[in-house]
Parts: sequence; structure tokens; C-alpha cells
Amino acid sequence: MTRYRYKRIAVKVGSNVLTSRQGGLDLKRLKSIVDQIASLQKKDVEVILISSGAVASGRSVVNPARKLDPVDQRQLFSAVGQTILINHYYDSFRKNGLVCGQVLTTKENFHSRRHYLNQKNCMTVMLENGVIPVVNENDTISVTELMFTDNDELSGLIATMMDVEALIILSNIDGIYNGHPSDPSTKVIQTIKPHEDLRQYISMEKSSFGRGGMLTKTNIARKVAEQGITVYIANGMKENILLDLMDYSKDIVCTRFVAGEKASSAVKKWIAHSEGFAKGEVHINSGCLSALSNKEASSLLPVGITRIEGLFEKGDIIRIFDPEGHQIGVGKAQYGSISARDLIGKKGEKPLVHYDYLYLD
Repeated sequence: MTRYRYKRIAVKVGSNVLTSRQGGLDLKRLKSIVDQIASLQKKDVEVILISSGAVASGRSVVNPARKLDPVDQRQLFSAVGQTILINHYYDSFRKNGLVCGQVLTTKENFHSRRHYLNQKNCMTVMLENGVIPVVNENDTISVTELMFTDNDELSGLIATMMDVEALIILSNIDGIYNGHPSDPSTKVIQTIKPHEDLRQYISMEKSSFGRGGMLTKTNIARKVAEQGITVYIANGMKENILLDLMDYSKDIVCTRFVAGEKASSAVKKWIAHSEGFAKGEVHINSGCLSALSNKEASSLLPVGITRIEGLFEKGDIIRIFDPEGHQIGVGKAQYGSISARDLIGKKGEKPLVHYDYLYLD
């Protein structure tokens, strides 16, 4: 009997995996992925599916009457394509004796802690009742500044929110290479440890149908792994890739990001992925930097602050910068920027960011 590695996983399927050469939806590939998820589900592995493909689905059946800008195109194609996509998923899962449910979300839904918890509760209830969540960004109401970088960013948020053991990102290549993938002499980097520097290897190229490239995937994978979740970047075009990755007995060519030893709290996981919602900046001195970098728990105190930029209120996410102007983390403010400015450099005051709500890169 096959023994699988994990009991709850998130699987992200990229646009290039689900898009056919003609630009429409690759139904054979979609069915293969569904069949694999169904096999895992029937062996008591909970799966959350984050799927691209709505825009490609809509593009294949809609011919715009006039030239549209990129946002209008995404809204039109996804409005039509999301219906097509979820119907194919529903039918494919139904043929396997399973039920799936659609979860459409936006970047704004992760800004509010209340909305964040509402989403988590919804998917938790779905999993408890054997329903497979199929998650995608709601492109019909998203605008450029509020869009996720791509579904890799969304998958990272979902993975940490749902406390999965592993996130599997399926792309159209085998993983991260130590050179350009087209060069036959390059090889896949199979294991990446926490804090390993990969900048010299990462391609800046974006996929034909997606919004992000390997740099985005790497940054997301690294951050998720630091939260105690193993991350795989693997080739979704390979047959049975999910089942092989989950099988202890198989050694698959892919890139695995080793999970950090200490998993973060649920609140810190949320804060770690909240940089895109930051309302202001806090600059600190070298003494404060040293205290925060110490292994012992330390909060961000006004005495170590040198400058505050922007406006923020209590509960907002703020960016934290070292004396050299490099961002070192993010945190949740305990009071607003007006009060914080009055306390700059003062001792014995309440922390602007408590340790429990502080995430350092």
C-alpha cells in the first residue's frame, strides 16, 4: 500500500500547464490532475487546489468587439472563462465520486484579518465535509494595483492560511535550474535550504499565459518554506506528477524548498504575506536593528525609531527599514503614525509593533 508524505497539501496549477497549444483549456491535462487529486483524496489526503486557466478558457470563446486594455481583457475573459473552468472541474471530480467548490478571492480579502479568517473558515468547513476547494483570483473585480502578482502569490497565502504541510507549484519546467532551462548543460537544483542565495540562477522571463516568472515562484516558495511548509516546484506536464511527489518510494526531479524548523504562529503567517497592504514606513537605528535581530523575542520600541513615513492607523501593516534603507520586515502597528511620530526616540513607551505581530525577513 502506497504511503503518502503529507495529510494536507495545496496544489497550484499554472496557466502554462492548463493551456493548450491553441490557447484554450487543455482538458486532457485538467482531467489528469483531477484524477490524481481524487486518488489522494480517497487515501485521506486533503487537497486545496489553486488553479489558473480562467482567462485562457475565456479567450478561446470570446472575440472582443474592440481592442481592450489588459485589465478589461482579464475581466472579460475571466468572467466567461471561470464558468467554463469550474464546470470542467466539477464534472471531472464528479466522475471520480467527489465534489468540488469554487472559492473566488481578491487581494483585499487578505488585508482584513476578519476577512482572512472568514476565508479560512469557509475552506475548513469544505475540507471537513469532503469538498475540494478550487481557488482562483476574482479577476472580474480586480484592478491592476489590487491584483496578485500571479496565482503563485495567491497559493502562498492559501498554503500558510490553511496550515498545509506542503505546497506543490506545478509549472511547465522541472524546477529551478542552475542556468537557463534551454541550455542542455544546466541541471535542476533539487534541494534549497533556508536562506540559500539563488539570485544568480533565477530567470526573469515570464510565462506566455501567466503574469509571473520563476523569480516570483522562488520568492513565494522561500517565504512559505520559512513558515514551516515544504514547497515543491515541479513539472505539471509529467504524468502522475502529484502522486509521484507524494510517494515516499519515488525520487522525482524537481526543486524542493526545505521547511524551516520552527513554524510561525497563525498571526505571523498572515503578517508575513501582508507586505502588499503596508500603509507606511518605519526607519530604525542600529541599536534597534541589533535588538530585533537577536534570537530573543524583541518588540519594536519608539526609542529605536529614527523616522516615520506615510500615514497609518492602529492595526495597519507597516514596513520596517534598517539604517541603510533596506527593508527588514513588516509588522502590525499598535497605534497610528501621528502618535508614533510624537514618541520617536523616547524611552519607556509602548511598542509600536509587538513581537507577536512582527515578521522579519
